[in-house]
Amino acid sequence: MHPVLYSFRRCPYAMRARMALHTAGIDYEHREVLLRNKPQHMLDISPKGSVPVFIRDDGRVLDESLDIMRWALPGASIASEITRAIDGPFKHHLDRYKYASRYDETAKRGDIDLSHRGEAVAALKLLDHRLDSTAYLSGTELGPDDMASFPFVRQFAAVEPEWWFETRDVLNLQSWLTKCVQSDLFAAIMRKHPAWEPPT
Repeated sequence: MHPVLYSFRRCPYAMRARMALHTAGIDYEHREVLLRNKPQHMLDISPKGSVPVFIRDDGRVLDESLDIMRWALPGASIASEITRAIDGPFKHHLDRYKYASRYDETAKRGDIDLSHRGEAVAALKLLDHRLDSTAYLSGTELGPDDMASFPFVRQFAAVEPEWWFETRDVLNLQSWLTKCVQSDLFAAIMRKHPAWEPPT
């Protein structure tokens, strides 16, 4: 069978999967999902109901972004110290910074929590230090650590863009993020797709 990816354009986890698949040159059917109207077939094969969901050519289902990256990029170091920092403390504080009302009943929808912004920056220092001596987190070229980290750092920077570009705390990471956003890889995986509808 032909591989299939259920995806949502702006989802950071789905971006990870699309970047790895594109880098590996793997051809697949792209099924763009509306999160308010998830396809039943996707829910049947992955009841957790979140993207990405990838059906391999042998029929096996992968529904975790790092698992898709590992399959697409065999031999690459996917669960590195950098990736663990992003998926652990950084993501914890990113969510509470950006979506304060989900975690604090006194917060209104759209409020942000600056205490968690500071903790997220502290978690990002590991990445910033890595960039003291190399152009990308993976080395001289954009690689797996960058693909795993970039979508979430981009999401963080977008909460308060003016603050992000004015802060002096992560200067290396600011330059790195700009390079990633302007990369051919990011342009390729962010092409818009119409919402997928099952055949009738």
